[in-house]
Amino acid sequence: MRKLGFLTIGLFDPANPAAGHQSTLEIIELGERLGFDSAWLRHRHLQFGISSPIAMMAAASQRTSRIELGTAVTPLGWENPLRLAEDLATVDLLAGGRINPGLSVGEPMHYDTVRHELYPDSAELEDFSYARMDRLARLVSGEPVRDLSGKQGVVEEFSNRVEPHSPGLRDRLWYGAGSRKSAVWAGANGFNLLASSVVFPEPDQEPDFAQIQQSQIRAFREAAASAQAHPARVSQGLVVIPTDSASPGQRAKYRRYVDERTPRTRAPQGPKGMLFAPDLIGTSDEIAGQLYAHAGFQEVDEVAFALPFSFDHEDYLQILTDIAGKLGPALGWSPAGAGQDRE
Repeated sequence: MRKLGFLTIGLFDPANPAAGHQSTLEIIELGERLGFDSAWLRHRHLQFGISSPIAMMAAASQRTSRIELGTAVTPLGWENPLRLAEDLATVDLLAGGRINPGLSVGEPMHYDTVRHELYPDSAELEDFSYARMDRLARLVSGEPVRDLSGKQGVVEEFSNRVEPHSPGLRDRLWYGAGSRKSAVWAGANGFNLLASSVVFPEPDQEPDFAQIQQSQIRAFREAAASAQAHPARVSQGLVVIPTDSASPGQRAKYRRYVDERTPRTRAPQGPKGMLFAPDLIGTSDEIAGQLYAHAGFQEVDEVAFALPFSFDHEDYLQILTDIAGKLGPALGWSPAGAGQDRE
């Protein structure tokens, strides 16, 4: 294991949203102290989770100095790529080049309920295909967006590219893929791959989550090797809940959470046959054994373990401490910040 990260949804109480956001920032600070390589924020719109991870990354960048900060993922259907490119570059410069934007394309969730507000004049015309991702990548990379540039009048000076420009940010764009098609597209178009806890099997594949994820990662690497000048990165995100230092009450709570979510992992869901990965719970040694046997995990040297939804701040402190102190070392990882080269 070369890089160890974690992912949080950043839940909050709608009656007191500030407290939840502060909790998320404190968790990121703890992650840096524990030696985690990265912290990722899940994007949520019109829900009681982080709706503006870019703002949260900006805040976190001023409270940390080393840990990488990412989104997993930002759905581009909600975004204007040009404005998003400006925000990402700004935060990346504030963070000293630590931002890892993870993105996805497709129609926004529950689009029919929000299209009248999101795109009141262009809902029928919006393109939610891979082209939206490609446009963002071009803008981030500094390609010209217009012919106008130079001075106008006495003080006004204009650029023909998105400003500010953050060199290196283009190489740190990630795509969240759950299908072979998306994984291959990401590799062929110069993106890193976020392999999550959801996959969509091919028609001829058996409903085995780990085997399907492994095949997608291999397809991505093959496509990336032919198209990318720099080594492509792959990060896997699974829900892991180590219980080494958990109290009896926490263990019971965690077990109820996993038991409620397990039935959906036993069979394909929906018309596309979506498969969910089972949550991994137990001691760090038990979870490490399950991961080493996981065909998808065998393909990666980076992970961003997802923190469970709806837990309390103290629960996250315990889980992160056990991941950094016990599970990570059981996977061959050592904390960052001790002089080792992660690149």
